[in-house]
Amino acid sequence: MTRRSRTRILALANQKGGVGKTTTAINLGTALAAVGESVLILDLDPQGNASTGLGIEDRERSTFDVMAGKATMMEAKVATHVPRLSVVPATIDLMSFEHEVGGGNGKHYRLRDCLAALTASEDPDARTTYVLIDCPPSLNLLTLNALAAADAILVPLQCEFFALEGLAQLLSTVEEIRERLNPKLMIHGVVLTMYDQRTSLSDQVVDDVRAVLGDKVYNTVIPRNVRVAESPSHGKPVLLYDYRCTGSQAYIQLASEVIERERRMRAA
Repeated sequence: MTRRSRTRILALANQKGGVGKTTTAINLGTALAAVGESVLILDLDPQGNASTGLGIEDRERSTFDVMAGKATMMEAKVATHVPRLSVVPATIDLMSFEHEVGGGNGKHYRLRDCLAALTASEDPDARTTYVLIDCPPSLNLLTLNALAAADAILVPLQCEFFALEGLAQLLSTVEEIRERLNPKLMIHGVVLTMYDQRTSLSDQVVDDVRAVLGDKVYNTVIPRNVRVAESPSHGKPVLLYDYRCTGSQAYIQLASEVIERERRMRAA
């Protein structure tokens, strides 16, 4: 596979909790790795659910240690059961990150600088091709660091009544980040999650979001699926837990869409 010239950094973010950010980070990362990409997931949520969902028990070094300057990204990253997929795990220490950095200069760019150091230290022929940042469900300093470091934001959006209300707030935040911290930040896409084909509400949300955002919405819709919900308790991505289930197949399709959008962006 031809390696791109630089690592692509995608922040999975939504200020609302329970929309499928962590599930999407884990399973999109797994699907990308399955087709030959080299993927690093950064768990930036103090709850550490992405780390747990990947079966990571060794958290001697964490994203907190990296951003606090106590370890390098290379020292902190841990291999998973999925070939070509690594994770820098999170611990509850992230709760104290804002206090740790105080009001110092560059506090919004800690993660960007750590990622730059990682890519500079990697062999160009074996470089990480995708970094997926699993953000906490709030607009705090951790999320601002993620958005300042990212090339693009991938927005998981639950098929529920208040989806568009939360999306409007997020789009406003992205514009503010562009102005203040990261002029290159773009919306890679919106992925609709927890779609329930038995309800007309899910269909209405899909139609409404597509009407507002058009082709920014991925064609792939992630269904509400019991196997997806079960897999984190086994410390496995759903693609390892049950490859044939509808949730697994949806994340494979989403990975294909992400890669295709990347190709179009590079060609533009």
